[in-house]
Amino acid sequence: MPEMPEVQGLVEFLRGRVTGLEVTRVAVANIAALKTYDPPVDALTGARIDAVARHGKFVDLATSGGGTAAHLVFHLAKAGWLRFYDQLPSTVIRPGKTPIALRVALSDGSGFDLTEAGTKKSLAVYVVRDPSDVPGIARLGPDPLDPAFTRDTLAGLLAGRRTQIKGVLRDQATIAGVGNAYSDEILHAAKMSPYALASTLDDADVDRLFQAMTDTLAEAVAAASGKPPAELKDAKRRGMKVHGRRGEACPVCGDEVRSVFFADNSLEYCPTCQTGGKILADRRLSRLLK
Repeated sequence: MPEMPEVQGLVEFLRGRVTGLEVTRVAVANIAALKTYDPPVDALTGARIDAVARHGKFVDLATSGGGTAAHLVFHLAKAGWLRFYDQLPSTVIRPGKTPIALRVALSDGSGFDLTEAGTKKSLAVYVVRDPSDVPGIARLGPDPLDPAFTRDTLAGLLAGRRTQIKGVLRDQATIAGVGNAYSDEILHAAKMSPYALASTLDDADVDRLFQAMTDTLAEAVAAASGKPPAELKDAKRRGMKVHGRRGEACPVCGDEVRSVFFADNSLEYCPTCQTGGKILADRRLSRLLK
């Protein structure tokens, strides 16, 4: 799943590539991916792309000069991605026969497809007058890349929450943009159990967590910066120390990286670095194996 650093890299790529171009055609191949109807998607035809921005894990292309001032907003969800072409293919998209959900053609002959692999379709596309009209954006918490997001901001978000810290970091209404992968990486860097309750963290814990979040996300954004979309996923995988590395050696202490499995995902952690050597059990059964 693309998370904030990859989405930021994607935004920077698009900002340098599509700003100032006109949208010549928009083709919807998976109508279920389009979540809005007013303005109609045709309002984008003839519009100029003025800016590209990120809201959490949402990408926002602001346009003007078409049928109405509109924003093309999309969330790539778990298995979605953007495929950019310097020369857009002329092949006809066949709905139901392709992973392509949406195709956008641009005035210089380039364009992009929004694609989604797998059978569980969660990719979401919106055409709105204002980004805040997208429910997921309206609910977003503060962005940890915002200079206004400080150690005290984080402390205030954690105070009184009797929720496991892993869940707090992933909650988009609490902190925008951090997902499953980077929450694993942040907690590993902070030497903190994913099952620790947010309300039990003391000042030193909050200091360590804030520094780990700042450093982990900054490094990931730097790794994604300047890369085309086709290279962003591999850059993400290469930067992971524990996430997706079950059975491998922790690069800090050499212990075996372990997993906890849930219905549709998993978390990874290092017992020596994060849980005092204890092996975490599936939380549906028990907090800890003792």
